[in-house]
Amino acid sequence: MPLTTRTWTLPGLHLSDLTLPVPLDPERPDGPQLEVFARVVAAEDGRDRPYLVYLQGGPGSEAPRPTLESAAPAWLPRALEDFRVVMLDQRGTGRSTPIGLDCPLPQGAAGGAATLREASAEDQAAYLACFRADAIVRDAEALREALEVASWSLLGQSFGGFTALRYLSEHAGSVDLALFTGGLPAVGEQLDAVYTTTWEGMARRSEAFYSRFAGDRDRMRHLADLAAAGQLHLPDGQAVSVDRLRTLGHLLGASGGPERLHYLLELDPASPALRHDLAAALPFSGRNPLYAVLHESCWADGHATRWAADRTMPQSVREDPTLLAGEHVHRSLFAEDPELAPWAEAADLLAEHAWPALYDPDALRAAQVPAAAAVYFEDAYVPREHSLATAALLPQMRPWVTSEYEHNGLRASAGGVLDHLLDLARGRRTA
Repeated sequence: MPLTTRTWTLPGLHLSDLTLPVPLDPERPDGPQLEVFARVVAAEDGRDRPYLVYLQGGPGSEAPRPTLESAAPAWLPRALEDFRVVMLDQRGTGRSTPIGLDCPLPQGAAGGAATLREASAEDQAAYLACFRADAIVRDAEALREALEVASWSLLGQSFGGFTALRYLSEHAGSVDLALFTGGLPAVGEQLDAVYTTTWEGMARRSEAFYSRFAGDRDRMRHLADLAAAGQLHLPDGQAVSVDRLRTLGHLLGASGGPERLHYLLELDPASPALRHDLAAALPFSGRNPLYAVLHESCWADGHATRWAADRTMPQSVREDPTLLAGEHVHRSLFAEDPELAPWAEAADLLAEHAWPALYDPDALRAAQVPAAAAVYFEDAYVPREHSLATAALLPQMRPWVTSEYEHNGLRASAGGVLDHLLDLARGRRTA
């Protein structure tokens, strides 16, 4: 089936919805097929501008849905000054063939099961192993070729930056310009080293949060006591464990997040408001199962992850439930969240999977692609030490280390971060 296209408009925008069949396993081009969806967004006067592919963070979330009336996403108006923006729904997300227990599977996938719920854990794991950055890059390349575009530019946020680095490692000749926001992945290192750093950083952030908001440590400790006693529940009746409660710390990694956590902790623990707001604030859920199931594997550059977040948690954090986690996936999450529980066996298998390498250091050193990266000084999720070591591999990379923004700086700055990176990559500024 060839590329299909539907065009439509929003006020001030011209949009093209694209759907393309791609192999589930890029190594088996004649095997089961997925569909990949992308939406090309252009200003009314910008339909002939070069393409910029936006690679979403995650993994497991679809691309933003655009509108200029509310400037969503906030960086889009700046991007449209120079580009047509390709909003790619990475495989398994959005309008691409979705990941879900009851979603129909491509014919011949997962041992021939009709859905993942009917498949064995082994077949589930084998299917999910086809949804990492290497496959996403192959999908993007297939889309580029279908559009008959010689090359295009990349904008990767967080996990999207990991995907952009894989792009440069495998297909640098297809890339005009590469922009990274929210860090770069560690190349060739065990995930343990990354998580040791992020646990230490989250302990510092926790202490800074409690210093700023007097009384919140006592409130968090009280919630942890309720959780330990099995008395902290979500609206649907789920009991929240101490480790799951601890993941509220992911809020501390974004601008506005500390205030959001403070307002949550102000609520009466027995109130419906607390239960509902707690459910909304927890980072992992059944809405995007790939985020939990494949989160650690997106870091795996040639090794098994073996539940790295659990293994590297410092003893001081284990003993103090007020010390919070960031993007740390606990194995116990798959036992207590009923929407994620059916994925538990597959998640265990994937944790022991010997993942192939994602990045080729020699190819990165040879990638003559103008590039710039926003490296946030105290990034809660992607440590600057690893980002800068990886940035040094790219000969035309210009890193910008800043404490002005948090991990969500691309969104929080409107067009500020994007504008800065474009100037850096084009040689219009030096820092």
